[in-house]
Amino acid sequence: MNRDAKTDIKSLRFEQIEQAVAELGEARYRARQIADWLYQRRVQSFEEMTDLPREFRARLSEQFAFGKMDVVRVLGSRDTTGKFLFRLTDDSLIETVLIPASPALYGSRSDRRTLCVSTQVGCAYGCKFCASGLEGFSRNLLPNEIVDQIIVVERETGEKIDNIVFMGMGEPLANFENVMGAIRIINAPWGLGIGARRITVSTSGLAPQIRKLADEQLQIRLAISLHGATDEVRNQIMPINRRYNLETLLAACEYYAKHKKQRLTFEYILIENVNDSPDQARRLGRIARRLEAKINLIPYNTVHGLPWSRPSPEQQEHFLSILRQAGIAATLRREKGHDIDAACGQLRLQTKRELQSTIS
Repeated sequence: MNRDAKTDIKSLRFEQIEQAVAELGEARYRARQIADWLYQRRVQSFEEMTDLPREFRARLSEQFAFGKMDVVRVLGSRDTTGKFLFRLTDDSLIETVLIPASPALYGSRSDRRTLCVSTQVGCAYGCKFCASGLEGFSRNLLPNEIVDQIIVVERETGEKIDNIVFMGMGEPLANFENVMGAIRIINAPWGLGIGARRITVSTSGLAPQIRKLADEQLQIRLAISLHGATDEVRNQIMPINRRYNLETLLAACEYYAKHKKQRLTFEYILIENVNDSPDQARRLGRIARRLEAKINLIPYNTVHGLPWSRPSPEQQEHFLSILRQAGIAATLRREKGHDIDAACGQLRLQTKRELQSTIS
């Protein structure tokens, strides 16, 4: 990635657009016009901003980039889940998943549309069950590359996105500043106007960044990718636990819950013979009770080349029943996108391998 490259106009906050307009000798109201072209009319070039003077458009083009995001592949699922593979300006590939939300997922009406966005190209955290990190980490996504995932999906589908979850490729809190920059644009009335409480950031367990997020003013939601109720299990499948063990993570979660006054969600992918035992269920229940957290159980989406598999439906239901008998607010995610390999990174990995085999 060329670090000397021009900043993309869609990576700027409104006050930064105002500053740029002033430095170019234009009236302050031009910033509002630019924001309107970017986020309401959704143009794809400076040239389309027709109520700006031609010379001003030319100077904007000289100073700022206007990145594009190409749609490479779109897969549709029987359950109406949609998976999008995008190519960025440097030819990197990322994935975004459109999910038909259900009461079991987020407690919202079934007509809600949730978009699962990526924050990095690849991932450096190496969770053993995940396809995102199989080919390593390339780079962080910039704010405009995060925001554009929403804009392009809305353009492609003609549907309005109601909820954003940062649960796609990458570890969001490892790209903290760019993710927060994108969230401010997504949330702002001059931007995409999606409410903070409809935005959820997920993390595999970066405890210091959880505390940093707690100190942010925006009331966004936090989901913890727990996937194990003991250090022994988390160490086996999540290398991040060796840096920030379970107790360190839970202390950071308590700090977040105290400062935000909102319930956390623990995401828990059920993997057969790894973390689906009754003992794990009971321990998970104790963790949830300690933090007054909700549990979202997710049957494992099989990843080609990895040895893991999902438990039987009976085992999934038994795990859920243990939590509910303990009085925990727990849901079991019904099948979403399993027939299109909707787990993070699968479509990108498959496409890259197909391209490599074609070249060779």
